[in-house]
Amino acid sequence: KMTSAVGLVLWLQHWHWYPMMHMLSLALTPTFTIGLNKDFKYPKSFEIQCNAKPSQFAYPKRLEEKKKEEKKRVETVALSTTAKNKARLARKKAKEEAAEGGGDDMEVEKKEEEAKKDGDEGKEGKKEGEGEGMDVDGGGGDDKKEGGGEKKKKKKREPEPTSFRLSNPCRITKAQADFCSFDLGQRYRPIRPEETPFGVVMVTDSTPEEGEDGDLGVVKEPSLDGEDEADPPEPFEWAPPGHPEAVAAAAEEEEGKSEEKEEEEREWEE
Repeated sequence: KMTSAVGLVLWLQHWHWYPMMHMLSLALTPTFTIGLNKDFKYPKSFEIQCNAKPSQFAYPKRLEEKKKEEKKRVETVALSTTAKNKARLARKKAKEEAAEGGGDDMEVEKKEEEAKKDGDEGKEGKKEGEGEGMDVDGGGGDDKKEGGGEKKKKKKREPEPTSFRLSNPCRITKAQADFCSFDLGQRYRPIRPEETPFGVVMVTDSTPEEGEDGDLGVVKEPSLDGEDEADPPEPFEWAPPGHPEAVAAAAEEEEGKSEEKEEEEREWEE
């Protein structure tokens, strides 16, 4: 858009001349649409028909941060075969120690009994693990059944409507205005129905005898008592370059600068 580019270029010069700040409005396109009556109040029941899908001109969705899934640590299960191997190695070691050191038979018997106990505990752990596994498998089957029931209960995704209505006031972009139209069958109707529904729309009441019944809203006036409002600049006169007044002002500034330099030189000499 040429007007947007020109508006931004002129706005960048507001540092040198503050009235250029208003040129920023050329680069902006308003999307606020409101219907007002003769008293500048907006009727809440006034609506505008948009003949497009709601998702076509909807606000973009916010970006959602992906949640990091923490991996759960799985505990290792000791198998019965490892318990048997440990018991066998313990018995073999006890016999070797008895044969080499000539130890007591009682100590050898105790070590063999401990090895047997370890093997029995490994078998019992395996049985318990199998029982738990059966319980888990059974629970999984129930979950699958429940999941299947939930899938059946889910409704089919309804198709997106091809049109919708906008309340008063509302947001209508310039591209969306081509798909919008007035509904002349409602109570409040636009004075110029042939115009595109965009910006400020003046409406008239087709049935004033029915009364308002709190249907009218009031637009709040902006407060002029701003705490952080900057002070306005001091009044000044500006002349374009080359103008006689601008040339005279530039000459006066140069004379003033030369006088200041002379005074500084005198001070240094003294």
